[in-house]
Amino acid sequence: MKSQWQCLLENLGEWQGSFARFSPAGELREETPTIVSLEGLDNNQTVRQTIRRYPSTSDPAAGASFQTQEPIDEKVLVYSTLGRGVLFFDEGAFSQGSTQFGPFSDFGAELGLIAGDRRLRLVQLFDRESNLHQLTLIREQRAGSNAAERPLLTVDDLLGEWEGEAVTLYPDWRSPTVYLTNLHISRNGDNQIVQQLTFGVGEGATVRSTAIVDGSRLKFDQGSLPVQVLLLPDGASSTSPVHLQTRQPFFLEVGWLLAPKHRQRLIRHYDSKGEWVSLTLVNERKLAKHEGNDRA
Repeated sequence: MKSQWQCLLENLGEWQGSFARFSPAGELREETPTIVSLEGLDNNQTVRQTIRRYPSTSDPAAGASFQTQEPIDEKVLVYSTLGRGVLFFDEGAFSQGSTQFGPFSDFGAELGLIAGDRRLRLVQLFDRESNLHQLTLIREQRAGSNAAERPLLTVDDLLGEWEGEAVTLYPDWRSPTVYLTNLHISRNGDNQIVQQLTFGVGEGATVRSTAIVDGSRLKFDQGSLPVQVLLLPDGASSTSPVHLQTRQPFFLEVGWLLAPKHRQRLIRHYDSKGEWVSLTLVNERKLAKHEGNDRA
């Protein structure tokens, strides 16, 4: 198994893309073209990260495009160790962020996936009142590649039965846990979907939930901690509570539809004490017998 540092090195290169800032309801507010480069120094014992931002646009129709002028901002970070709030998987997927949630403090995390010459990263931020405040979706391609962006994620893309394998890493460095997952998503009428997730080792556990479809938002309002899923560009999805509460476990998730029948999800779990306890990467594939018009 690779070391955490070796996993980080999977992200080396120059990545061209944009930082797209969304409201908690999924409305695009601003998109900033960017170039992010990660360069290995001293035989890859040190990494230098350079983030260049270019003039942004508040016009969603304009999209992000690279400018001929100089960047409006440049930030350089150099590091040779990893912080306690970050974990990496072998392929380079990672998450970094707050290790503890508490009331009256800023809170958030970044979740990143990598597939060939493309990266997808999502930053979820909560304000001091524990409300979801802002989302930043970062879509990137390796410089010189022709890796195309994927279409906007839709509800029909998610319908069907998905079988997957999950790998869970822990901040305390215990051995990873590997287990199978099964996710079934179906329609119940025109504006509701039903989701059933089975996961874990042994007999596992099953969780069933129902969401109201509201445009590009799926609202899971059952239970004491409502959760929403936002359908985003590049086949991405953002899952999180809309408001965090003390003594309530919760998770933050990014999803990425890599192909019509192949999806990845990266999930950062917090326990009832607000402590970050694990990071899970799920690779799942849709079974052929279930298609997009699947109904309950």
